[in-house]
Parts: sequence; structure tokens; C-alpha cells
Amino acid sequence: MEYRPLGRTGVMVSSLCLGAMNFGGVTTAEDGIAMIDRALDAGINFIDTANVYNAGESEKVVGKALQANGKRDSIVLATKVNGAMGSGLNDRGISRYHIIKACEDSLRRLQTDHIDLYQLHRPSLTIPQDETLRALDDLVRAGKVRYIGSSTFPAWMLMEGLATSQQLNLVRFISEQPPYNLLDRRIENELVPLCQKYDIAILPWSPLAGGILAGRYSANGTGTASAVKENLPEGSRAKRSGAQFQDRLTERGLDVAEQVGALASERGLKSSQFALLWCKDQPGITAPIIGPRTMGHLEDALAIADKKLEDADRAALDSLVHPGTAVADFHNSNEWMKARVY
Repeated sequence: MEYRPLGRTGVMVSSLCLGAMNFGGVTTAEDGIAMIDRALDAGINFIDTANVYNAGESEKVVGKALQANGKRDSIVLATKVNGAMGSGLNDRGISRYHIIKACEDSLRRLQTDHIDLYQLHRPSLTIPQDETLRALDDLVRAGKVRYIGSSTFPAWMLMEGLATSQQLNLVRFISEQPPYNLLDRRIENELVPLCQKYDIAILPWSPLAGGILAGRYSANGTGTASAVKENLPEGSRAKRSGAQFQDRLTERGLDVAEQVGALASERGLKSSQFALLWCKDQPGITAPIIGPRTMGHLEDALAIADKKLEDADRAALDSLVHPGTAVADFHNSNEWMKARVY
């Protein structure tokens, strides 16, 4: 397992981060615990979850696993705040009111006294950043949080956050968690250079494009995205997630996925492994977040942990989707991205 610096913190994390989004949901608690143990045994020391994942059940599974195996102090534990955790008007968001309460709730579910990386799950276009950053600063000073990060922030807002922290002497973001895969490379235009300049860790979510780059969806020779959407595999991410994910099933994206599969086969790899390897070894990337649903998915990911992407392979994949462009929209889960992918 390769280990990389978590931004400028001096903390070292595995080049793959175990995402726990499925645990306590489509993946049972028992299977989730088994996968956590397997990942840690393989050298992964970085786990990411969120309070909103399966209404808190994911955090409970992670907490239970770390209590049982006694390895809490051996891993970097990350979670996130923003999503709705109740029916009340203030049971969501990144106000001071919600952040403080949500942190206490996450600590309880995770069965720990501190969160190593506490991330804002999405930005707010209405709440001033000093409000949010002061609340996070208080949590750090209280010892309940070690570091803070963001997720799916536009580059300008991440830069504004850094400037606000410097101006007010508040804790600063040390990581950003954006959507990033071969089908949507738009973060390469501004976000990646910003993070490289200011030494901010990049922790991509959906490196396999939700299974599209794993060959999960096939047009069965029809060549149309509409045919794929009409015949979605049972239990698939697209089937479970509805319109938001299905909008990412574009004809161009499906065509790229088929070509990735062919290139992977020539190299003795699965399509999912080749796509993950590409993401892991892209410039500026610290650790892609793998979100296995099954032990088989996890084993596939672990198999490329010690591999390096060849320059010729990088060029071959660049020819499929040009750097900085997109053939599917993985920013459609936020409010700020106005561009559409056709």
C-alpha cells in the first residue's frame, strides 16, 4: 500500500480511502464490518463516511467495527455534515447551530471522542463562510475535530474559505472531496491547480462513475442511453438512485466506458481497476474514495493499490476524454454548477 501526505498536515494516509456509504444500507452491518477489517488488514488507514449515509447507520457500522477491532487510533476517520438528519428546519445545513449538534451526534454514533477529518458535505450559497468556519474552529479547539475539509465546493468558494481563515485566524480547509472520474474531468481546470498550489488534499468521490466505468451498464448493442435506462440491472446504483444518477448515463459516457473496458482487458485488468488506477495516479490526487457494496468490489480495488499508471496508458485514456472536459455530469448533485453535459 502506498501512503501519501494528507495535504500539508504531515498525516500520512493510504492512497485508497474506504468509503462507507453503502454500509448499514444496501450492505448489511455485518458485511460492512467484515470489509472494514479486510481493508485495514490490507493497509488502508483512511475511512470516510457521512452522517446522512443511511440516516446515520453508516457511522454506527464504522463505530462498531472500530470498537470491535480496537484499531480506532490506527486510522484517519473522516465524516461529513450538511444533509438533513431530521424533519426540522434546522436539522440540516452548515450553520453553527447544526454543525455543533451534528458533530456531537456523529461522535456518539462513531463511538469516538474525536473526528480526524470533519468535512462540509456541500457548500452553502447563503451562509457566510465566517459563520461556518468559526463553528468548525471551535470544534477543533475543543479537541472534538482534528482537521476540516470541504466536499464538492467550487474553486472560488474554496479559495474564499482559505482567505477567510487567514484573515480571521481560523482553522483552514486541508482537503476537498470532489466528484472526479474519467467521464467528468472538469475539476482539472481550476480546482486541481488551486489545491496543488495551496497543498490541499484531493479525495475524489465516484472514481468509477457510480459503476459506469466498471461496465455495470451496457447498451446491449443498441448504442443508446435510453435503452440502458429502460433495462437497468436490479440492485444497481442507477436503479436505486433515480433520475439524478440516471441523467449521468449518456451515450458518450457509455461509449467511453466500453472503450475503457477493452483497454483494461488488454492489460489484464478489469474495467473498474483500470478506471480506479487512472484516478489514483492523476496529478494532485491524494486518495480516491472507493465505495464497495460487496467484498468482491473491495478485493478488486485492493488489487491495484500497489500498481502505477503507465504514461502510455494515461495518454490512451486522455484520447477518450480530453483533460478538463466531461461526457457525463457528476456535478449535478449540487446547486452551483450551471453547465450541462450533452
